[in-house]
Amino acid sequence: MRKRARIIYNPTSGREALTHDLVEILGIFEQAGYETSAYATTPAPNSAADEAQRCAKDGFELIVAAGGDGTINQVVNGLAGLKRRPKMAIIPAGTTNDYARALHIPRDNPVAAAKVVLKNQTVKMDIGQAGDQYFINIAAGGMLTELTYDVPSQLKSIFGYAAYLAKGAELLPRVKPVEMDLKYDDGHFTGKASMFFLALTNSVGGFEKIVPDASLDDGKFTMIIVKTSNLAKILHLMTLVLNGGKHINDPSIIYVKTSKVVAKPVKGRLMINLDGEYGGDAPMTFRDFKQHIEFFADTDRIPDEAITTTDTELQDAERNFVSAVDQLPEEAGNDSETE
Repeated sequence: MRKRARIIYNPTSGREALTHDLVEILGIFEQAGYETSAYATTPAPNSAADEAQRCAKDGFELIVAAGGDGTINQVVNGLAGLKRRPKMAIIPAGTTNDYARALHIPRDNPVAAAKVVLKNQTVKMDIGQAGDQYFINIAAGGMLTELTYDVPSQLKSIFGYAAYLAKGAELLPRVKPVEMDLKYDDGHFTGKASMFFLALTNSVGGFEKIVPDASLDDGKFTMIIVKTSNLAKILHLMTLVLNGGKHINDPSIIYVKTSKVVAKPVKGRLMINLDGEYGGDAPMTFRDFKQHIEFFADTDRIPDEAITTTDTELQDAERNFVSAVDQLPEEAGNDSETE
């Protein structure tokens, strides 16, 4: 029976470029061996998540999230809690497209992005859980994270990442520290910080050096705590980020790897940002689900250190090799003796 794929696309992403290219995109996935259909999301809450879950339960082998990081987040939220999770592919058409950047999928050409499936290369990606929600790229809390809430969606669509930069410049002078309590695998931070965040990839808000040593599938978040709220110091840290990720050694930064974090406010409110959207208030527990969903990606361009090889994969390779040798004809091992 032929494999099935469902493209779940946001018709308002990328100024409707996806709709224009949809017929050609459907043909590419057909070429890859999938009987492919499409679903346009609606303004209804959880439209993409509900459709992804319905298709997964119906036995679809591939779900394609076409839109911005928000659409990908919704689709993942529909799949992550299931025992049987189909593969995913993404076609970016949003503002920053952090996830596509991390997977080295073309971000300015939906047709080229769809063609990544023809390379038949995949990565089993870590997925984060925050309370009863899931996230694909980042969870964060503190004043520095709140600028994304204030950028109108229409402004994001028209001006793209520049809208975030403009809002960030406006917000920075008002940043104040928040007292927070953060427990993680090998430590405990209690005190004032302007923000903390947990990253699953190296691309955060369009910057690729905030997490210079990110792994996509090692079962660990990269946690960064920014202890300062001084405007000059924050601007200095941003300069270090742009200068090759040198911020990770700054004394104003805590930079660690962890599979679990429990975040609590000490005083006042600690709002949590999940993939750029408001995700509730702390207290909240965050867990990294190792290699939870398999994504099509251009692995030829992903740095080797960003993808781990699990012991299970090595054992499978060893078993396959031994099995292949055992099946060789006996005379194949005697060639050197008969010559």
